[in-house]
Amino acid sequence: MLGLSPEHLLVLLVAALFILGPERLPGAIATIRKTAQKAKDALAKAHEQISGEIGPEFEQLRKPLGELGRLRGLDPRQAVSRLLLDTASGEPAAEPPAGDHANGAAPG
Repeated sequence: MLGLSPEHLLVLLVAALFILGPERLPGAIATIRKTAQKAKDALAKAHEQISGEIGPEFEQLRKPLGELGRLRGLDPRQAVSRLLLDTASGEPAAEPPAGDHANGAAPG
């Protein structure tokens, strides 16, 4: 849930209890839940509307954006090596054995 561990949620709940007090905390939680649900519904509706208006082109846009999202999770060395080692068909090229070097000499 939002990348928060259970311990963080517990700390936030205790802090909210001290700040808001036990009388107002349930109402604040209900308001937050309603707002989050409205935001989720609005995003789903926007996604549906965009999918309906753009149609198949939307799927063509999602593929490169998904690839970019996947590359963001990589460190720079992995991203560069992946881009350099990928073949035109999208299949990764065979990686050289671990002992091979650019000059062809054995490590020494």
